[in-house]
Amino acid sequence: MNKQNKNLNALRILGIEAINKANSGHPGIVLGAAPILYTLLTKIMNINPKNPTWFNRDRFVLSAGHGSALLYSGLHLSGFNLSINDLKGFRQIDSLTPGHPEFGHTDGIDATTGPLGQGFAMAVGMALAETHLAKKYNKPNFEIINHYTYVLCGDGDLQEGVCQEAISFAGRYQLNKLIVFHDSNNIQLDAPVEVAQSEDIQAKFKAANWNCIKINDGEDLKAIELAIENAKNSNKPTYIEVKTVIGLGATNQGTQKVHGAPLGNDINKVKEYFNWQSEDFVIPKDIYEFYQKNVEFRGKQVNDNWDKLFKEYQNQFSDLADTLLNSITQNYQICKEDLLKLNNNIEQATRVSSGNVLDYLSKKIPALIGGSADLTESTKAKGADGNYDYNHLEGRNIMYGVREFAMAAINNGIALHKGLLPFCGGFFVFSDYMKPAIRLGALMGLQTLSIFTHDSIAVGEDGPTHQPIEQLSMIRSLPNINVFRPCDMQETIASYYNALQVKNQPSVIIATRQNLKELNHPGDIFENVKKGAYLISVQDNPDITLIATGSEVSLALEVKTILESNNHKVNVVSMVNQNAFEKQTLDYKNQIINKNTKRFSIELGSTYGWHKYLGDEGKAFGIDHFGYSAPANDVIKKIGFEANKIAKEILNTL
Repeated sequence: MNKQNKNLNALRILGIEAINKANSGHPGIVLGAAPILYTLLTKIMNINPKNPTWFNRDRFVLSAGHGSALLYSGLHLSGFNLSINDLKGFRQIDSLTPGHPEFGHTDGIDATTGPLGQGFAMAVGMALAETHLAKKYNKPNFEIINHYTYVLCGDGDLQEGVCQEAISFAGRYQLNKLIVFHDSNNIQLDAPVEVAQSEDIQAKFKAANWNCIKINDGEDLKAIELAIENAKNSNKPTYIEVKTVIGLGATNQGTQKVHGAPLGNDINKVKEYFNWQSEDFVIPKDIYEFYQKNVEFRGKQVNDNWDKLFKEYQNQFSDLADTLLNSITQNYQICKEDLLKLNNNIEQATRVSSGNVLDYLSKKIPALIGGSADLTESTKAKGADGNYDYNHLEGRNIMYGVREFAMAAINNGIALHKGLLPFCGGFFVFSDYMKPAIRLGALMGLQTLSIFTHDSIAVGEDGPTHQPIEQLSMIRSLPNINVFRPCDMQETIASYYNALQVKNQPSVIIATRQNLKELNHPGDIFENVKKGAYLISVQDNPDITLIATGSEVSLALEVKTILESNNHKVNVVSMVNQNAFEKQTLDYKNQIINKNTKRFSIELGSTYGWHKYLGDEGKAFGIDHFGYSAPANDVIKKIGFEANKIAKEILNTL
């Protein structure tokens, strides 16, 4: 039926031409799933190509990010800032059309995708954000937040564990403005899907409380429209399985051979199949006019109507409008002096300090929302206003259940949506489950907060499975991220404050289970923490520098006292954020870490990465093996992480 639909086929042909020119890409999904994107763009979605970040637009996530050539074709035809030359530069250096869609790099991309399953989970976060904000800000006759989130996913997405977590979560919370299209073509990269999977996907979604629809002919545009209409009338999220033919029109259609290899000369057969007469990268004028009318003009009208509605909303509900705009622009005004008043100068775990700061910030920042992966009582990372739920959408504490990976990916989706500042909490050792989503958040430059507690072998009795060793090194190694490990309440306060100031990076705050002493801090604690490291104790003409983080800063100060009783002069550095310190000037770094001294690091984690600060004669005190199950003090004693033993080893080294 769609062989003669040149407006639809333009999507297909542009996509496979870009792939052929690059000699790299995935033509199968371009040819098979084009009717889904075509229907969404020209019939359904409220988007404005000339205002791609319009707040109340519908969101689209290509979870099957390898189908990027299809999306780029759609964006170009629809009038986004993506030219024919950009399509010709597909997958080339510095182009606007990278191999997988990148948020913030190309207009019209709502999420960076490619790692399968994460796009689906981020879309869940977007849908959640819409429901919460609509409940908070909408008023009678003023539905200023009212949009849908659409996903195009493939079989690979649905096999990923993160996707299964997200499906369960979305069904439980009845995110009925989430509509997922499954490009169901029975083929994946290596083989037919049946080789790797046998379950009934429709039954699986139904069991997870989804509205389920099946379209047997992926070329049936009317059926796709009717399915969306059905979805919009449901009180559940909707899964639409669309049976398509991978690589439709190609010699190897319906097989894995057309999944991820350019068509080469076979492109001529595909063009003949779809009766396409134009030269490469030449689109007839009437096709552009069709998309301009059905996407750009239609979207501009909807956007203009919303602008008028919001202007009237500002007149009638000025305080709410200001709060929303401040949240969208990440304008969080927090008084440093008021934050410091939270410090009660008592010995306490930094997880308790973190929880107290988070509670205070929740009162001051209406946009702050999040929760923990079934560990709220332990992490103290809890949102305000009760638990979020389908019958209590205003709640700001999200009960994620034991779904760490989806939690982190959903938080990315909430941040991508804008208007909310998401956080999530968990035990630090389980950051392993969350790392891929934290990495993607760093790649997208999202402001999210990850709050990890139980940060070392001082977890104690839970043993080596719950005692982080290499996790600090892992998280710090990520580009574009802030990793705070505060030593007491004051550093915790300053860590949160600085995390709020950084709008284009995720921040990780790592806290202890055990109590820590409240220390004396010279100078401006906020500025010191902002620079990542500072001298918490300084001497004239020192001969030793101790560098410590978190719970080991107070230990370093004890070691300092012992060393000074042995006629040494010792500087102690609190390196609360190694990543921020790396960005400081060389002069500042040398001022903090005196290279004329013997240098030692002290941290209850892997020593990996510390030696760059220590020189050839320095030593890193840490733990490069797994821990033990016993009371925390016994574990620490067993590995010799005590002031007397560390001081003795330093003296022996000297």
